[in-house]
Amino acid sequence: MLDETTENARMTPLDKAPDPDIPDTIIAKERYTDPDFMRLEWDRLWSRVWLLGCMEQDLPEPGDYVVTEIGRESILIVRQPDRGLRAFYNVCQHRGNLLRPSGAGHAASFQCAYHHWEYHLDGRFKHIPDAETFPQGTPCTGLEELPCEAWAGLVFFSLNPDVGPLAEYLGEIPEHLDPYNLPRMARERNVTVEWDCNWKTSVDAFNESYHVQGIHPQLLWHLDDLNIQIDCYERHNRYLIKFAKLSPRVNQPPDIPPGIKGLMKDAGMDPADYYGRVKDVRADLQAWKRQNGTAHGKDYSRLHDAQLTDDFHYLIFPNITLNMHADDYWLFRQRPHATDPNRMYFDIWTFKLIPEGEEWPEPPEHQQFHHGEKSIGLVLDQDAANLPGVQRGMNSAGYRGLWLGKQELRIRHFHKVIDDYIYGPEGKPDGAL
Repeated sequence: MLDETTENARMTPLDKAPDPDIPDTIIAKERYTDPDFMRLEWDRLWSRVWLLGCMEQDLPEPGDYVVTEIGRESILIVRQPDRGLRAFYNVCQHRGNLLRPSGAGHAASFQCAYHHWEYHLDGRFKHIPDAETFPQGTPCTGLEELPCEAWAGLVFFSLNPDVGPLAEYLGEIPEHLDPYNLPRMARERNVTVEWDCNWKTSVDAFNESYHVQGIHPQLLWHLDDLNIQIDCYERHNRYLIKFAKLSPRVNQPPDIPPGIKGLMKDAGMDPADYYGRVKDVRADLQAWKRQNGTAHGKDYSRLHDAQLTDDFHYLIFPNITLNMHADDYWLFRQRPHATDPNRMYFDIWTFKLIPEGEEWPEPPEHQQFHHGEKSIGLVLDQDAANLPGVQRGMNSAGYRGLWLGKQELRIRHFHKVIDDYIYGPEGKPDGAL
């Protein structure tokens, strides 16, 4: 565990979770490349779990809507006149036309462009032209509704009508993340990038720090990639990684490295005061933020000292990766392609803590493009450049599957939870992927 404990249940738990007992066998490469396994995932995983659809910030007023895509399905999420949220399959009940394209907008009702069948915001039929000409009558129900709930400003839906409460699915996640004052976090970035890899290839890349030495060598002067705490829960997992601290893989320089300087300057500290004292920065940065947070309109009262500097990194199963920090957080959503296991969609949502009294910023415009067309930032560009090669290697006859070490425990746990959904309580049968 990290460098402190607390009896305050309102704060994020720091205790190390027991490591799960999972066999250290090779994870078959076909789980990333086989269309049949992709279909199993759709039928037994994606269609059963809670999935992130949008932000409540996207739906401030009744009639505001977001259309989000997951695999072959298009989902319409709508703010209701009573301020509630409802989700529907984004498909007209007449001839199957999509009601709205992917994106966001505002509507008083939803009218299909094909034959002008029209629906109220709550999915009920509003008008069917020439209804008397249907000898079988008109359908007795409107849009097909899906479970929809919100937590911490995130709006979830499920393709499973019997999914159960969102709070039950999230398990320990609210207890862990609510102390971050998420309602004061405003989204600064909303980007979707199409990557040439399986969705799990991307999840894996953000589920371990073992690759930092290879793909992100500049971060070795910014964080401790070796001494990390890994916690695996029923569905979800996390690791705790110290920032403002050098990796044991590098020698201590006399000057403060650029990454740590950035953290200090953001907090209002002068890096020049720490020449030759890199090892003192993490603790002093925590103390500085603790002492000065209130004056800057930031409430750190429910955060441990470690959370004032470090990355508390979560996977909300199956496809939400969170980098949690005191003043910001990054959310990555990995979505499967509708038909191709070698492609996916990578959503980047970044958030910044808005100090009390400051004006809430305008929401960012959504951008979508293919990998390589635009930069998404140095670290993510490094990951994005690497993953297509990983996916091509997965398809090679010369590769059997993932050979994982202890630093990659979260990946092994991730696949164990996938198996729980796909193969059920009896476990994976012999010969299954």
